[in-house]
Amino acid sequence: MGQLSNIPAIVLAAGQSSRMRGTDKLLQDVDGEPLVRRQCRIARQVCERVYVALPPAPHDRYGAIRGLDVTAVPVASAAEGMGASLRTAFSALPDDAQAVLLLLGDLPDLTSDDLKKVIQSVDMNSEKLIWRGTTSDGRAGHPIVFAKSLFAEFAKLTGDNGGQSIVKNAGNKVALVALTGNHARNDLDTPEEWANWRARRD
Repeated sequence: MGQLSNIPAIVLAAGQSSRMRGTDKLLQDVDGEPLVRRQCRIARQVCERVYVALPPAPHDRYGAIRGLDVTAVPVASAAEGMGASLRTAFSALPDDAQAVLLLLGDLPDLTSDDLKKVIQSVDMNSEKLIWRGTTSDGRAGHPIVFAKSLFAEFAKLTGDNGGQSIVKNAGNKVALVALTGNHARNDLDTPEEWANWRARRD
């Protein structure tokens, strides 16, 4: 069984929020704190080491995570897409990491318990290489834990490839872990989606 503290986390937070029409989705207020800070905080609650992929400084997201015990990883080519963020973040991982928890920065329903559930499913002695959170009805989402043997594959990613090819190539070596409701997939990309989400919570 995976040790919670031995698996570092990567929070992907270098995207451009291009569909938010001038506002930053990762700075949206969620229960009194910016979303990017919340994601880093819940990751830090379950992992001793957290690496946050961010756009090049200066950027407001750096201020949003100030004071948290996390490591900012500037992505010089963030405009390229998800591939650049993953390449850069994985290259920052410590050599002793046997696996990593990958967490999207824009899933505001995820909880620290969700992250723990995925990490606690990890068995490094099994044939599995990936442990992936799903919705309660089985649709694949995040977070995802990748075993160290896959790390080198992330160095090859380009464009906006978010690692789907790596998951696909793993075939039956992917373990699915059901999380509450739609927590694993409820990313909010537009002002309308944020407004609807807040209305449902009121």
